[in-house]
Amino acid sequence: MNWLARVVKWALSAHFKLRGWRIEGAPPETRKFVIIAAPHTSNWDFVYFVGAADALDLKLSFIGKASLFKKPFDQMMRDLGGIPLDRERSKDMVRAMIEEFARRDEFMLTIAPEGTRGKARQWKTGFYHIAKGAGVPMVLGMMDYRRKVVGLGPAIYPTGDYEADMRKIMSFYEGCTPKFPEMATRFEDLVDSAATPPQDR
Repeated sequence: MNWLARVVKWALSAHFKLRGWRIEGAPPETRKFVIIAAPHTSNWDFVYFVGAADALDLKLSFIGKASLFKKPFDQMMRDLGGIPLDRERSKDMVRAMIEEFARRDEFMLTIAPEGTRGKARQWKTGFYHIAKGAGVPMVLGMMDYRRKVVGLGPAIYPTGDYEADMRKIMSFYEGCTPKFPEMATRFEDLVDSAATPPQDR
């Protein structure tokens, strides 16, 4: 890890503690899983999630847009766990992440299903395809700004019944307060979208 990545990680961890945030829950024993990071409405989500990961000694990986991985910050982003995403080849990214799970002994991939800080009516389904294809659990991660909590919930293995799995997942996030509630995906919209098979979206 280069010096800039170490400084950034230290600063994010210090900010997490100084702002009075805390952690609820614990990661599963397995060292290979997909973390669902939701709700995602602000760049601050990244700050607090990295701070919590450092406190839990988790070496998280995350997918970021390719424009973030340019000099002089390319190596820093990679050292922090970043994996560049070419949005034109998102389907290839699902396949690549499944292969990455097979290749590594330890891989904790963090994905924000909303895919944007802006208003999203539905979650993107890449996280589900990756977890199912790799045979790894989905760990439910949340950020609650009202209580200043980053939490890790249950680990759920995708069964192939997308609607049933999504209803389990969504029930965990009810009552969670994002940084900007008006920008969060509505629970009602997620209920409706869960009835649509992921290959159709």
